[in-house]
Amino acid sequence: MRVFLVGYMASGKSGLGKELAKLMDFSFVDTDQLVQMETGKSVNTIFREYGENYFRKCEHEALLTTAGQNDIVVATGGGLPCFYDNMEWMNQHGCTVYLKATPAALLSRLLASRESRPLLKDVSDDQLLVTIEQHLLEREPAYSKAKIIVPALSLKAATVKKMISEIS
Repeated sequence: MRVFLVGYMASGKSGLGKELAKLMDFSFVDTDQLVQMETGKSVNTIFREYGENYFRKCEHEALLTTAGQNDIVVATGGGLPCFYDNMEWMNQHGCTVYLKATPAALLSRLLASRESRPLLKDVSDDQLLVTIEQHLLEREPAYSKAKIIVPALSLKAATVKKMISEIS
């Protein structure tokens, strides 16, 4: 069994993913970390030196490496479901869970951490909410293909585990 967590940046995929993996006695991996291990470069460096298209290709290849792993929870990058056939692939190879968060909640989480987010680092405070809303509008069609859609805030790993077991 593979569980793929999808959603916008700062929706809690990594935090929940680690808790869920521990609860299910699964391994945990983050696709950004897989990309960094494979390339030897940070996500910010890849974006700066090679651009977003190259990063998306690396991210796609990292996702495909999870096919050979069982009993794993995968936290995906926020844009990963929107490129190539990633969302369809994840639905075919595991259980997808969309951690849905409001733009306001994401704004409060991203204000402090946007320097580490290549797509947001140059966005002003005044434009951050508008940018988040625009990204969500663009990404929602991909995110909403997830098998399970849950509110991201105050979500418990045990609740997600129960939902996964109900559809497995």
